[in-house]
Amino acid sequence: MKVTDKPVNRMVVKIGTSSLVSESGSIDPVKLVELGGQLASVRDKGKEVILVSSGAIRAGMERLGMTERPKTIPDQQATASVGQSALMQRYTEVFSWFKIVPAQVLVTRDDFKDRLRYLNVRNTFNTLLRFGCLPIVNENDTVAVDEIRFGENDTLSALVAACVGADLLVNLSDVDGLFDGDPRTNGDCRLIEEVRAITPEIEELAGGTRGLCGTGGMQSKIEAAKIAVNSGVRMVIANAQRANVIVDAAECNKVGTLFRSKAVELSQRKRWIAYGARVKGSIVINEGARKMICERGKSLLAAGITDCEGAFEVGDLVMVVDEGSKQIARGLTNYASGELALIRGKHSGEIEKILGHKDFDEVIHRDNLVLGV
Repeated sequence: MKVTDKPVNRMVVKIGTSSLVSESGSIDPVKLVELGGQLASVRDKGKEVILVSSGAIRAGMERLGMTERPKTIPDQQATASVGQSALMQRYTEVFSWFKIVPAQVLVTRDDFKDRLRYLNVRNTFNTLLRFGCLPIVNENDTVAVDEIRFGENDTLSALVAACVGADLLVNLSDVDGLFDGDPRTNGDCRLIEEVRAITPEIEELAGGTRGLCGTGGMQSKIEAAKIAVNSGVRMVIANAQRANVIVDAAECNKVGTLFRSKAVELSQRKRWIAYGARVKGSIVINEGARKMICERGKSLLAAGITDCEGAFEVGDLVMVVDEGSKQIARGLTNYASGELALIRGKHSGEIEKILGHKDFDEVIHRDNLVLGV
C-alpha cells in the first residue's frame, strides 16, 4: 500500500550499530551484504542514496580484541580511529560486489554550525552523488569532543537529510517503529503507523521508551523527526531486520512509522538557522512582540524586548522566548547582548542616539527568524 504519491528521488538511510552486529557483537558480514543489496536495488531504480552508518567503535573493538566498550572519550576516539578504516574496508568490499563506489564523509557538529562549512558539506554531498558515489557518513569520533559531538546518529542523519534536500529519511532501528506503549513490557501496545504532527503526546510516548533502539533511544528519533519534517523531509522509523525494508520505504510502501513532512517547508537558509547553528543566548520579548512576529510575520524590534540572557555578538544565533520562558523562535541577531541591554524597550528611532550608531532598524529581521523550533 502506497503511503504517498510523492516519489522518492533522494533518500538518506541511517543504520545503527545494533543493526550491523551479530549476536557475538562483531560486525556481521551477512547483514552488510543484505544492506548493500537493498541499497544497490534502490540505486538501480535511479534514486540517490546517502548512508549514515554507526559502527566505527564496534569495529575498532573487534580489531583491537576489546570485549568492553571504552568509557572515556580518549579511549573512544582511539578505538573509533582504528574502527573507522576497518568499517570502511568492510563496506568497500561489500559494495564492490554491487559495483558501488563508497565515499567516506566524517563530520562534527561544527560542520553544521558554521554557515560556510555547512554549504561546503552540502556541495560535497551533491558532487559525490553527481559522480555516482554512495556517501557513507559518520560522526568524526576521532576528533569530536563533548561540545561538538552529536552523541548519536539520529540527529546527524536528520541534519544531513535537511542539508541535501532529501525526500525521505529512513531511520532503521531494532524495533518496528513508534508504539503507543512500551513493547518490552506491554504486549498489547499498538504500532503507530503514521504521525501527521509531533504533539506533546507523541513526545511523551517516545520518552516512555528510552533505552530502546541503541544509544539514542526513541526520544532522539523523535527529535530527529522534528528536524526532518520541518525541513520538508518525510521520515520512517522501521526495523532493520524487516525484509526489503529500504526498498519498500523507497517505493513509498507502508513500513514502520511514517512521519509526514510539513506542507510548507523551511528554506535551506532557515534550515541552517533552525537546526545547524548553535544558540549563544536568548532574547525575552513581550506579548505585543510575540503577536507581531508569530501572527503578522514581522521582524523583531527593540521596542518589544524586555530582557536578554547570555553573551552573544552580532550575527550569533539566539533563542527568542516569551516572558514565561517558552521558546517562540530562533534567529540571527543584528545587535550584541551588550547593545541590547541598552536599547531594549526603545523605539528604532532612538537606537542611534543611545549607541552612537544604527546599522539596522530590526534586532532580528524576519528573513533571519524561524518560528516554532
